[in-house]
Amino acid sequence: MEFSNILVPTDGSEYTKSAIRAAVDFAKKVGGKITALYVLDQTMISNMPMDAAVRNVYDALAVEGKEAVGIVKDLADAAGVPVEVSVKEGSPVKVILEESSKYDVIIMGTLGRTGMSKLLMGSVAERVVRASSCPVLVVRANEAGN
Repeated sequence: MEFSNILVPTDGSEYTKSAIRAAVDFAKKVGGKITALYVLDQTMISNMPMDAAVRNVYDALAVEGKEAVGIVKDLADAAGVPVEVSVKEGSPVKVILEESSKYDVIIMGTLGRTGMSKLLMGSVAERVVRASSCPVLVVRANEAGN
């Protein structure tokens, strides 16, 4: 099985940096290419009327998305790894799963929540692992500053 076409979902948070570094290192070793994916989570604003405040939130999320995939692009470029970026709208889990059939492997981060926090918030990574059409490598955030 070849793992050269790599999807790296990112939300721009600190905890994804370990996964991004792992993906870049992995891609470099296998001669692979990375696609950085940010999903603009519409579930947070989909039930609100599109007034100025909601539009501002949406615009801020769009900027965050460009910055998030930009981090992946910068690290991949610095390592000489081919990289593409993609910003899509929708539910993060749903979009990642829809995209999974186009890739050999997904490399993504997780906070490693346990107990009540996991029960209440769930885990995007866990849901992707359970339903993905390709293998998923989940990289836990480094607690010593990522």
